[in-house]
Amino acid sequence: MEFISPTVVIILGCVALLLFLQWKNLRGPPCIGGWIPWIGAGFEFGKTPLEFIEKARIKYGPIFTIVAMGTRMTFVTEEEGINVFLKSKEVNFELAVQNPVYRTASIPKSIFLKLHEKLYIMVKGKMGTFNLYRFTGQLTEELHEQLENLGPHGTMDLNNLVRHFLYPVTVNVLFKKGLFPTNERKIREFHQHFQAYDEGFEYGSQLPECLLRNWSKSKKWLLALFEKNIPDIKTCKSAKDDSPTVMQALLDLLEMETNEQKSPNYGLLLLWASLSNAVPVAFWTFAFVLSHPNIHRTIVEGISSVFGTAGKDKIKVSEDDLKKLPLIKWCILETIRLRAPGVITRKVLKPVKILNYTVPSGDLLMLSPFWLHRNPKYFPEPDLFKPERWKKANLEKHAFLDCFMAFGSGKYQCPGRWLALLEIQIFIILILYYYHCSLLDPLPRQSSLHLVGVQQPEGQCRIQFKQRK
Repeated sequence: MEFISPTVVIILGCVALLLFLQWKNLRGPPCIGGWIPWIGAGFEFGKTPLEFIEKARIKYGPIFTIVAMGTRMTFVTEEEGINVFLKSKEVNFELAVQNPVYRTASIPKSIFLKLHEKLYIMVKGKMGTFNLYRFTGQLTEELHEQLENLGPHGTMDLNNLVRHFLYPVTVNVLFKKGLFPTNERKIREFHQHFQAYDEGFEYGSQLPECLLRNWSKSKKWLLALFEKNIPDIKTCKSAKDDSPTVMQALLDLLEMETNEQKSPNYGLLLLWASLSNAVPVAFWTFAFVLSHPNIHRTIVEGISSVFGTAGKDKIKVSEDDLKKLPLIKWCILETIRLRAPGVITRKVLKPVKILNYTVPSGDLLMLSPFWLHRNPKYFPEPDLFKPERWKKANLEKHAFLDCFMAFGSGKYQCPGRWLALLEIQIFIILILYYYHCSLLDPLPRQSSLHLVGVQQPEGQCRIQFKQRK
């Protein structure tokens, strides 16, 4: 009988230990799939994705992977995973969103990756805190024009009221004065096509366009609108100064950097980015305020103390006026906290270690602001609408509360966040200054069907308004 030498035993033991350590080091997070490999958990996940994420967190812990429709999505929900998401150089924002950008706006990967950082810096500069004073007067003037069409009293769906104001105001301020149609038929057409494009955006970002006939039709209609108007947008000069609009600055940069004719495509992307979240945020803020009588009354009293009693004269809203009405901004930020996007994402370039797991390259690393904002560790009484919690934020220095991630974080935060907040503040001030408002329906439920962007209302919510005398 032959004996194995001690040296061989030691070598085999070392190899076994090395293989075990390597297996342990490469161990992936708990994975939720399905019996059909490519589809995975796609059907269950697609029914109510927000609920699915929270149930998975409760069952599997702070990090888990969902396989759906050929995509691996690894979710992180606690500090260590969040830090990797925000700070690691091994995860990338641009590569995570490039394919959805191509599907929804037909901007090729090569052009998107070449121009994204330059365009981001330009847009961030145009809409940043140092330039907000340029927009205050414009926004007030445009909102006043829409107020003239509202009439002395009426009842309408609150979402439609918000669109009635923010669609034309945003288009005329960011693109070109007078670009938004004034003809009733054309206004209805714009509303119809933008709403169809916006509502189908999440599906359009994942599925072939040929499967989404109505969405594709609206996408093409909006691209044709920009194709037709790009020459006028380029040559139009501001009536008050020579500063270009955001779209004009974008067109100048595109002309310098590429020969590709993708101006309408970037116009469509800017339109969606500027309206898709601002509209539901304005809706929810107004609905929350009107459904909390004490907050509503305090805001109206504050507006009256700053601007006096409502009359026929148009009021001018200044930055100093806004500083005297902090509760309005708190209400908007608290609304965004409660109705935050379902997910934000990065692409894993090289394997990253989180807790005791290794997330492989190619995964989409996902963070859910919606659920993060409901963690009582970061936001006490997280399900309550408590605008006063924002007293603790240093908003004078443009800092939000810790773990508030609705605008993303790090290098590529939403560049239009300050302008959107400004627009909604002025909108609320003017409506409540000129009109008595009340809700005729209970606060609607939020839809749990979407992960991209601010959560939408489910069902109607009517508002009654009557001009103050």
